[in-house]
Amino acid sequence: MSNELTSPPGAAAAPSSTPAARRPLPRWLREPLLHFAIAGVALFAVDHWIVGASDDPRTIVVGAEVDDKARELFRGSRGRDPDAKELAALRQVWVDNEVLYREGLALQVDRGDAAIRERVIFKALSVVDANLKPPAADEKTLRAWFEAHRAKYDEPPRLDFQEAVLAGEASESAVRALVERLNHGAPGEIDAGLRVFKGRPQASLVPSYGEDFATALAEATPGEWRALRAQDGWHAIRVDGSSPGRPAQFEALQGMLLQDWTDTVMAERRTAAVRELARKYHVRVEETAR
Repeated sequence: MSNELTSPPGAAAAPSSTPAARRPLPRWLREPLLHFAIAGVALFAVDHWIVGASDDPRTIVVGAEVDDKARELFRGSRGRDPDAKELAALRQVWVDNEVLYREGLALQVDRGDAAIRERVIFKALSVVDANLKPPAADEKTLRAWFEAHRAKYDEPPRLDFQEAVLAGEASESAVRALVERLNHGAPGEIDAGLRVFKGRPQASLVPSYGEDFATALAEATPGEWRALRAQDGWHAIRVDGSSPGRPAQFEALQGMLLQDWTDTVMAERRTAAVRELARKYHVRVEETAR
């Protein structure tokens, strides 16, 4: 079944020379936790002396360097600058990591490894995790969670289609003329490239092309080229086939649902535990970092 969620990779603990370090990481370390979901600790961490530590150990200063690093990493990943909401989320990731870093230092888990911020954060988070109690679930709880997250488990309607891409102008008149030639002319004489899509989930078309385009494509007659307007302009499209969506069955997925629900609840509890630790700190955002 389709799984539409894709998270940026989280940070991995630094390698060790001991055999134990080559064992697979615990499942929660491989999950896109809030603390590592957006940038990842290994990429997002700024050296401790750069990030504006105050003389007051209970004050966390979010300086301009933090935002500059966040923008740089976001731009490298997404090809654009973060908006205000995304920047605030990136800043909160850094604050969470700074809290864990300082808690790790307070617990002296950095002994022999003080220069590696990521390892200190992982050690501190391991202490947090060790104090969390795994949740207990009953069937009623799992069914309610399943219904609330059906989009993740249902098999979506899918479309097979082709797009003829003009080498030059892609105005409405040019695309309609291309469609006319494709439906009645010789394809070998047409100056256009061809893109082929197999089993594309219908819902995945909406972000790229828009809701109206996705609906029109789902209603199109197979085998016929059509000029369809999307949010980025006109497209010459031919639907080749489709498959209906199928709802997931709770009984068939119960084991997976239990694991997914447990991971989600544990991630929420870790976040709450870190935010509780953060209550002992005063976070001050400098004007230059806004």
